[in-house]
Amino acid sequence: MKRKSVCLLSIVGAVAMVSAQTPSRWVSFDSTHRLQYGTDAHSNRIMDFSHAGYRGGGVALPAVRAARTLAPVAGDSTARIQTAIDQVSALPLGADGFRGAVVLEKGVYDVTRELKISASGVVLRGSGSGDGGTTLKVSGPPHRFLDISGIGAWQPNGAAVPITDGYVPAGTTSFTVSAAAGLKAGDAILIQRPVTEKWIHFMGMDLLERNGEKQIWIKAGTIISMDRTIASIAGNKITVDVPLSDSLDAEYLNPPGASIVKYVFPGRVERIGVESLRVVAPAQDVSINQAQYTFLRTNAVSDAWLRDVSVIDTQNTITLGPSSRRMTLEEVHITHTVPFTEAASPADIAISGTQILVHRSTVAGKGVWPVVTQAGVTGPNVVLHFKSDQAGVAPHQRWATGLLVDSSDFENGTETRPSVAFSNREYAGSGHGWSVGWAVAWNVTGAYLLIQQPPGAMNWCIGCTGRPPTILWHGNKIAIPPIPSDTWELPGVKVEPASLYIEQLRERLGPAAVKNIGY
Repeated sequence: MKRKSVCLLSIVGAVAMVSAQTPSRWVSFDSTHRLQYGTDAHSNRIMDFSHAGYRGGGVALPAVRAARTLAPVAGDSTARIQTAIDQVSALPLGADGFRGAVVLEKGVYDVTRELKISASGVVLRGSGSGDGGTTLKVSGPPHRFLDISGIGAWQPNGAAVPITDGYVPAGTTSFTVSAAAGLKAGDAILIQRPVTEKWIHFMGMDLLERNGEKQIWIKAGTIISMDRTIASIAGNKITVDVPLSDSLDAEYLNPPGASIVKYVFPGRVERIGVESLRVVAPAQDVSINQAQYTFLRTNAVSDAWLRDVSVIDTQNTITLGPSSRRMTLEEVHITHTVPFTEAASPADIAISGTQILVHRSTVAGKGVWPVVTQAGVTGPNVVLHFKSDQAGVAPHQRWATGLLVDSSDFENGTETRPSVAFSNREYAGSGHGWSVGWAVAWNVTGAYLLIQQPPGAMNWCIGCTGRPPTILWHGNKIAIPPIPSDTWELPGVKVEPASLYIEQLRERLGPAAVKNIGY
């Protein structure tokens, strides 16, 4: 796919002279008030992001019965809490898929070591995240408060099957394989997108240098995988449950070419929740290379959630690992009482998984990145009704795809710490390069919006209010190009629908699904 050269889309000065009723070329309502999607010459479109979240979106977070209840006591409570988690983990799964909740009554609990949940169907629940609720006070050597992880990784179940289409557009759910024998609806598959030297060159990522040394963006031979389930098969045409977050262009991916492979993941745990509690760590301003107090890491987990959680004075607060999927973070509020002054800033919510919904959450504090995506992340991932008082959402490195930042407000961003950054970070870090493609900012308000267009892909900024920075990540001044190209639409004017994610969810699953998530 040959596209125009990289450019920074921009708005300058006041609100553009457009009507609030002007429809987006990319997403708008048709005459029956249903969403219709514009496409480019290769049928790429904005994807349906509504599959992000617990159980694939539109499912209410459950109220799980109490199985063990603890009251606060003087001294270290780490062992007591872990023992209760282990006891509940040993209970049989109920018909609802849960073993039960460990409930912490109101009060303060001292925690000096990491807690772990490694069984399906377990919930850790406090008695409220506010004053007078449940507070877990972290102390001792810097450590992670909680790890939620299964074991292992995806295990191929059979040989890979080539995808034969010359071009599969981003946002589609269907493609053709060489042979569908042995595949059936319900099979879990990985859609495998190889990183080739030809694609790296097309992206301009073979030219990265720092201090005279070549930087590696993504190593040729790497496979970027999309975790999907087969919805239906017609001949050799496969339809999957969730749209593709990236295009598959045979011109740049052959050889070896894109493929699919069935998988099993016996060690992945599911239906795990953390809710209604506050975690407080000692405030410290240290390098990200030093030991830190962090809150949560997840991996090998599906269908999990955080709800009504307050976290104070952690660093690199939440890390959602590559095999985390279908998770909701709702009413998660992260606060820093001291600013971070190190050049390499911590990230409060770092997303490496897929189908993640960060919902009605906030970050307050200086010197942090509130939300980032990491290398090779495949969406849909959604940040909805999010607020921060400094920077905002900034994909960090090495080609994430399928990110929506929806109806969110970011105050006090700067040119070097934009409110939204869909960009080529070039040689920043160790050659972070193109950080994201096929990303959408929808009805976002921020101080600075850095939106760039990758070769062969798009990033959109629709109904957004903000101004472009005049510097890139490495600090060099850049010329501001004219107002805007066709993927920065309606600057300064809120567009309909007010929330793209909520409207997509309504159309896919109906009004009950929207009510299930609080609307």
